[in-house]
Parts: sequence; C-alpha cells; structure tokens
Amino acid sequence: MTQDDDLLTRARAWLDEDPDQETREELARLIEAGTAGTADELAVRFSGTLQFGTAGLRGELGAGPMRMNRSVVIRAAAGLAAYLKAKGEEGGLVVIGYDARHKSADFARDTAAVMTGAGLRAALLPRPLPTPVLAYAIRHLGAVAGVEVTASHNPPRDNGYKVYLGDGSQIVPPADAEIAAEIAAVRSLHDVPRPEDGWETLGDEVLDAYLERTDAVLTPGSPRTARTVYTAMHGVGKDVLTAAFARAGFPPPALVAEQADPDPDFPTVAFPNPEEPGAMDLAFEAARAVAPDLVIANDPDADRCAVAVPDPDAGGGWRMLRGDEVGALLAAHLVRRGVTGVFAESIVSSSLLGRIAEAAGVGYEETLTGFKWIARVEGLRYGYEEALGYCVDPEGVRDKDGVTAALLVTELASVLKEEGRSLTDLLDDLAVEHGLHATDQLSVRVEDLGIIASAMAALRERPPVALAGLTVVSAEDLTKGTEALPPTDGLRYHLEGDYRARVIVRPSGTEPKLKCYLEVVVPVAGADALPAARATAAELLAAVKRDLSEAAGL
Repeated sequence: MTQDDDLLTRARAWLDEDPDQETREELARLIEAGTAGTADELAVRFSGTLQFGTAGLRGELGAGPMRMNRSVVIRAAAGLAAYLKAKGEEGGLVVIGYDARHKSADFARDTAAVMTGAGLRAALLPRPLPTPVLAYAIRHLGAVAGVEVTASHNPPRDNGYKVYLGDGSQIVPPADAEIAAEIAAVRSLHDVPRPEDGWETLGDEVLDAYLERTDAVLTPGSPRTARTVYTAMHGVGKDVLTAAFARAGFPPPALVAEQADPDPDFPTVAFPNPEEPGAMDLAFEAARAVAPDLVIANDPDADRCAVAVPDPDAGGGWRMLRGDEVGALLAAHLVRRGVTGVFAESIVSSSLLGRIAEAAGVGYEETLTGFKWIARVEGLRYGYEEALGYCVDPEGVRDKDGVTAALLVTELASVLKEEGRSLTDLLDDLAVEHGLHATDQLSVRVEDLGIIASAMAALRERPPVALAGLTVVSAEDLTKGTEALPPTDGLRYHLEGDYRARVIVRPSGTEPKLKCYLEVVVPVAGADALPAARATAAELLAAVKRDLSEAAGL
C-alpha cells in the first residue's frame, strides 16, 4: 500500500464514523477531488491527532483528527468518562457549559450524551454562558468534573474543549496525560454509546446562585458611582455582567452596540481579544461620546477583563491598562480593605505583586503560567495573570473571572472617584512606593510552529550574555524545573544592575505564538521623578526587546 493509499484509507475510515453532516461533506469533497492541493490538505488533517493537554483541546474547526469537530469531541468525552470511572466516580455528575462559537452547542450536547451513555450523570447549562459560570457550577452542584466548550479569544475558525475536575480547577498533570491515554484507547466511535436523552438541562438556578455570589466580592456600603463603557467583544458576557452590575447598584454600563451580542464570526475585530491592536477601537469611540470613568471589556467567554482609562496623551484619549497594572490595582484595593490570605501570580506576571504582598504582610506565591496552577495555591485569596486574568473570589470560582474582576475594578474606581482621584493616580502611588515596574511583551504569531521550536533551540544553544547592555547574570532552562516550580517549556533570564530586569520566553499553550515577557524595575525618588523613570523604562524595554529578538532569530 502506498502512502497515498494509506492516507485515503484512513480518511475514508474517519468519514465512515463522522456523525456530522457538515464535516462529512467537507471530507468527502477532499477525498473525491484528488488534486495535489487537496492531497496536501488531507495529509495535514491526518498527520496526527489534536493533542489533549492541560489546556484541553483547541484548534481550527473542520473534518479530520487534526481539527476540532464532533468526532474529536466525542473521543475526548469518552476518554474523560473512562478516566472518571477509573477514579471511582461512576454515577458522578459532569456539568457542561459552552460559549456561542460555531459548533459549541453541538459539542456540549455530544459530551452530555457520551457521559450519560458511560453511566455518569450529565447536566448542561441552559444556554451559552461565561466560562466562570461553569467553573462556579462545578463546586456549587458537587460535580466530579466539568467541561467548557470554548476557544476563549482565539480566531473565529477555532473552538476548544476545557476540562475541570471536581475541585473546580482546570486539570494539571498527571490528569491530562491519563485522560489523553484514555482518549487514545477509544478504537471506534461506533463503540461509544450516545443515547438521545437522559441528561439534565439546567434552568437559571445556577446562574442566579452565581450572580448572588458576585456581590461577595464588594465591600458592603462601598461607593458605586463609577460610570463605564462595556464591550462583550461579540461574546457571551453582556447579560451576566450587566445583571451583576445592576445587582451591585452601579450605573448601567453603556454598551458597545456593535459588539454587544454573541456572534461567532466576530465581524468587527480581526482577533476577538482586547489585547490585540484595533480590538478596542469601537469601545474607545463609544467612550469619547459618553465620557465614562473607565472602559471595560471581556473576551468572548468572559473569563478575562480588560480595563482602559482616560489619558489625554494617548491616541484617541484612552489608554489600555496592562494586565499587570490591573493586577496591581486590584491587589492594592484588597490590601486597603484588610483582606488576608495568599496573593498568587504566574512567573510571567509582574514582580510588583510580590512587593505589595510583602509590604502588607500577606502571603505570596509564584506559579507556572495558567490559572490551573494559580487556583491550586493553598490559602489563595487573590490571583492574577498578566493576560488579563483575575481570580478575586477563589471560594466561588477557582479560575479567572472577568465578571467579578469587572465589579471589583469598578468599585475601586468608585472609591477613588469619591476621593477625587483615579486609577492612574493609584498606579503612580504604587510606583513611588515600590519602584516603577514596567512590563512589555514580544509576541510572535506564526503559521509554522517550527519557527517557535527553532527560536527556543537557538536561545538554549546560544543563551544571550547581555540584553540592552545589561549582563545576563542567570539563565534558567525551566524544562528542568526549579525548587519552587515543576518543569515547563520556558527560559528565564535575570539581568544585572539597578533595574532588576527580567525576561521569560515560552511558547503559548493555546495559540501559535512565541511569547517573551519583559520587566524592568526603575527606582522612583518621588512623584516628580515619574516621567523620567517612565522614559528610562521605555528605553530599556525597547532595547531588551530588540536584542532578544535578534538572539532568538526572530
């Protein structure tokens, strides 16, 4: 049998099992076309299988084992069911949520059918809802696991499959490898029972309980006067966030109408991610019309929260705050309220959180990237990650939550407003007290994942000896792990000098990107010294970015 014959045999076998008419027709066209181009496309789609890891599954929609489709999801659900039963959870409840992307509802129903057929109980959330509602529902309902069908802020052509266990946290090793092994053991979809019914579709009781819980993140009697413009970025956040704001007594957010309702095609943005260039343009246009105190954005599944503030020096009069800035602001707000417990962040986030925690006498811990690690910190009270993720109520949601984060930052803006101050004033205070912690990111999106592997290999083989004229005093290969961290694919550099500069390089776990996280800390003698400190930090970050890009061959 030739290689082409083998490819066609595997494609036809996949076609025979595919339960989805749309992807069946797509694959049949590729098989029948018989041209060189379609043969290449078939080869790509059957070059392996989407790998199930700690981020679950995520990929482009389409037919074949290297795409997201019902066949892949059914296998993933069957593997998860087998894993749960092997852990003694026969008859346990699996709760399933989904966003408004293409095929999300189908993938959620398939998961419910597989769980039911495997002897587990399944409950579907009533409609597309934010990911934090699913994370809350797991613990609220006493489930043994949860599944969220979402690709978060990925492009429109993508979808994904995120798995939580009964503690309400996303999976970590070794659970990911054990589930992956069970998925690989599924021989044929014909062997996977999928009844037509038998699962529960929940009403609004869980959502109502979640909304009641959101009140707990605010201080009773606190000011609720800050006015906001809000964009849901064509996702599922609008109804839940506006309901939470109404319950809390904040002024109703002014909605960015063009992006308010779910639309799986995300027609007004190239990438539905508030961090991407241009994604916030419509929100800033709305803000210029109504002059609010701040702009808030969720990503499409509403587990992230972006914040922008008025800034006359910024183009258009509004400036996006970095995730590290919002992370520090929320920490300072919680400290001022006298909270206790542990503050945690990932290694790619600003070291400012550690300074704030130390000064306040609260615990502090650093974890690997991802809320699957942050949420597991013992005694966690607050956790954040620079990619706009904040966990402000870990007892309710052990994951990032863009709704409760929006409530808390709006409370902070209200408190400061009553004092005649702003979020930027508080950032200035933190810089004077702890030094200006300036961060930036070199993020390279690729079509060919080999570029990322080559860049990582180049840095491992020839580590930079200096960046921005600062000597690299330590170069850690994080694949070996450290005393505090388990192994991960990343590199960390510390630079000498007065600026406590740091660089971390890692492949993204959810997108085809190489991400490089940069930080410099510039001492600040007083408020008058802030402009000079910012200029110094900007020059240093630009030089580090340039030299690092050259060292990585990017």
